[in-house]
Amino acid sequence: MDKNDIIDFKALEKELHAALAADEKYKRENAAKLRAVEQRVPSYEEFRGIVLASHLKPLERKDKKGGKRTVPWNCHTTPGRTFQDVVTEISQEKTPFQPKTSAEFYRDWRRHMKSGLERYQALLQLGGPKLGDLFKTDVGFGLLGELLVALADHVRPSDWVAVLGILHSLANTGRFTLNMSLLSQTERESCQCLFQKLRAMSFIPKPMQEGISQEKLDVEEMSSGLQEEERLLEQLLRLYQVY
Repeated sequence: MDKNDIIDFKALEKELHAALAADEKYKRENAAKLRAVEQRVPSYEEFRGIVLASHLKPLERKDKKGGKRTVPWNCHTTPGRTFQDVVTEISQEKTPFQPKTSAEFYRDWRRHMKSGLERYQALLQLGGPKLGDLFKTDVGFGLLGELLVALADHVRPSDWVAVLGILHSLANTGRFTLNMSLLSQTERESCQCLFQKLRAMSFIPKPMQEGISQEKLDVEEMSSGLQEEERLLEQLLRLYQVY
């Protein structure tokens, strides 16, 4: 049998578990959103808290008064961690950011991407098409704002086109309008700031190749490309509700 025909069952099992975890997380958070809407919570902070705490399980009476606990109250905690677990986690931080599923993105983004610059570089590394594929169904509650903040704080003129591509891909993900409506005030301000910077960068002349005069360049082709990118920027301004 050809080596290429051998099925890697461990890899398939890992991918299946990641997909199931992402699906469970999506259903759990969506149910929490619906409960919060039904309860008519008075503020965005309370709404956000309900969704972020959706993985917590209520304590039972036997858990409160000395009973033997069979199910952890917070299923995301890791009791009994060994030194080897810590060493493994540290070593994983040095690996490239290459998530294959949205669940892997959530995990590594929150666990390993500690600074805004790290997050910005990770977004550029993945690029718009990859991000659009990862979050085809939904970006996930709270994550869109974090992505916008990272872009706003570190966008550079040389990354102008790449950032437009990322924003365009995110705008085509599922429930984008809903996720935009759930941004916090700080995240909305970061979004406004990001597009202000992108607008200003659109007027920065593109660098000329050394030794080539302007007359020898295909001016019409350059102008056409810039006009297309500027049209995309105007489209994104509407999608991200920046006026």
